[in-house]
Amino acid sequence: MSTNEKEHAGHDCGEDCHSSASGVRKSHHSPEFKSGLTTRLNRIEGQIRGVKGMIERDTYCDDVLNQLAAVQAALNSVGKLLLEGHMKSCIIERIEAGEHEVIDELLITVNKLMK
Repeated sequence: MSTNEKEHAGHDCGEDCHSSASGVRKSHHSPEFKSGLTTRLNRIEGQIRGVKGMIERDTYCDDVLNQLAAVQAALNSVGKLLLEGHMKSCIIERIEAGEHEVIDELLITVNKLMK
């Protein structure tokens, strides 16, 4: 992994990483980063289907709750990876561009993740 790739933690950003021609903000993750996230999310999707099946089979509540805890931990892991990449690329770039209001946006996002 190159220094630039490490700095952007899965982002492949150009000069204006987050705005398209229409003004809609987008991230630009590397194919490897997206693939890793997709693999994790597919696994989580399978876990959710498993929990649904447990409920349909009247599985003991404590067992279902333990599976839900595992799903939540997996989702938190995906969130941490995205947050790290966001902070190492998007946030830094916007601060360097003088967009200091991005800190307030980040704080709102972190508060949502911590609920």
